[in-house]
Order: sequence, then structure tokens, then C-alpha cells
Amino acid sequence: MLHILHGQDDFSLNQAVGRIKADLGDREMVETNTTSLEGQHLTLSELRNKCDTLPFLSLHRLVIVDGLLGRFEAKQGRPRSGRGKSRDGLGEWESLASHVKQMPETTVLVLVDGEVKSHNPLFRQLSQLAEVKAFPLLRGRSLRAWIQQRVREEGGHIAPAAVDLLSDLIGGDLWAMNGEIQKLLLYSQGRPIGEDDVRQLVSYAQEASIFARVDAVAERRTELAQRVLHRLYREGMAPTHILTMITRQFRLIALANDLEPGLSRLQIQDRLGLKASYALDKTLGQARLYDFAGVKRAYDKLLETDSAIKTGKYSDRLAVELLVTELACP
Repeated sequence: MLHILHGQDDFSLNQAVGRIKADLGDREMVETNTTSLEGQHLTLSELRNKCDTLPFLSLHRLVIVDGLLGRFEAKQGRPRSGRGKSRDGLGEWESLASHVKQMPETTVLVLVDGEVKSHNPLFRQLSQLAEVKAFPLLRGRSLRAWIQQRVREEGGHIAPAAVDLLSDLIGGDLWAMNGEIQKLLLYSQGRPIGEDDVRQLVSYAQEASIFARVDAVAERRTELAQRVLHRLYREGMAPTHILTMITRQFRLIALANDLEPGLSRLQIQDRLGLKASYALDKTLGQARLYDFAGVKRAYDKLLETDSAIKTGKYSDRLAVELLVTELACP
């Protein structure tokens, strides 16, 4: 049996691997008969040896290979090949499909990878022999449905407004989302999770405060920027972490201003590496407020602040407060 699991949502992918293991029987015996391999430098001979090994006191042997398909993703117009050459650039791996057909019935082979394109030559050969499942990052309605389902599975309830806020703040990072949901369930103690709970407890809400502060700086609203800064202090955020997050945000603004025109929203989101729609909307809005000279000026001030902290010229807190004032000055 061959499974191909691929996609950027590695949380759901990891759960799918867990379900495959659960379906194979006793947990301890499955673990005893499980082999995990790194596909980047794997040879066909090594894989065949593992797949041809009979299980020990069990009905199945599970072989999990991570990253093999990724070796054959197109790179700069050419696929990465294995040893030797072939028409498809597969090298020795061209015979893997034939071997899969001849594997012992006791062997369950699972190929795990990131995003795999349909023209990947190894994927094309194996997909007709496999049970294939794709796990793209969840967005929009699908992500909100996942949040509601996850809360229900844990025995909780959540208000629609709280679902929307979680979706906006965290986006498709389901590892982070699951962690925040667990915290919210403990905090709510059986009552429905509300929007205020999310604002008070979710760590990503602090990032929203960073956006608010950059907004205030861009709009030259010094007093508001300082108020947001002191709220972050009260919430326990260290000055150096605030500086790091502001630097990251101005980097995103610079990248957004440098994007070529005509890109779709999803393409822009991927280029900037942002998983949350809230972060994307705020970054694009701020990018419209800064030209090249404005971004350069902000970077110069950020470098000066970092230097002042490292040389001991100012304390961390004073240096960040001076930075906010200087950035917000016309």
C-alpha cells in the first residue's frame, strides 16, 4: 500500500500520518515496525531494503519517507534528478513505481512532503498507484470551519465573532491555532469562548498592537504611538522584542513596496510569508503610507536604536521610546 501526503498544512498532514498508524493496529507493535527515512539523500536500494523487510510479530511494516518527492520539484526550470539520468530526470528512481507494485502486502509506504506540483515526474508516476491526499493551508471559510470543529472536538463552544478574530489573527498556522484554542478552552472553563477572551489571551493579539503602533507612527500620531507602547509594556512585552517586531514590520513594508504589479492576493501573501489575512491587510495598508525614502529613514532609526542599546548609550526602554517619538515626527 502506498500513501502520498503533501502540502503546506503540516499539522493536518501529521494528523493523517497518525490515523494511518492507528489503522494498522496495536500502537506499540506499529512503532516497533515503523521506519522513518529522510528522502533528500535516500537511495532506491536503501528504500527497497526497508520496504522488502517483513514485519516482526505484526501484520504490517510502516515505512515513512519525508522529502523524496521534493527532490524532483522543478528548480530554475530543471528538475532535480537522482543518480544517473533518464528522460524524466528520475535516474534510478524511474523504477520505483515497478517496485511499489511488487512490495510485500505487509508493507505500507508513506511519502510525506511539502507542496508538490502535478508536473513533478516522480509524483506523476506514483500518484496512480497511491492514495493521494493534499493538505493546502486553510483560508477563509475552510479555516473558520476547522476552528469550530476543533473546539467542538475538545468539548467546547465558541462564538462566531471569536472564530472570525482567531482566523484573522493567526491564519492557517494550525499548530499555533491549536495551541491558542487549548489555552482559550482552559481559560473559558466551560462557557463559550468569546471575542473578548481572544483579545485578552491570544498572544497574536499583541502583534495586532504592533500594527496599531506602526499605524500611529506612519500617521504621525506620536501620542497614540506612545500609548500603544505603554500598553505593550503593561502586557509584559520586553522592549527588545518590541524593537524586533517593529523591525520585522518595516521589512515587510519594504518587501510589499518592491513587489511587481499584477500579483494576486494569494501570491502577495505567499511572497511576504504571511499566513494571517489580518497581517496581510495591515501590511499592504501601511506600505501605501511609505515610499522608499520613508522606509530608508525608518531603517536608519532602527539601526541607531539597536546600536544605542548594544553600546549601553540608553536603556532598552528609553531607546525604544525615543525611537517611537523620532519615527512619528514629521
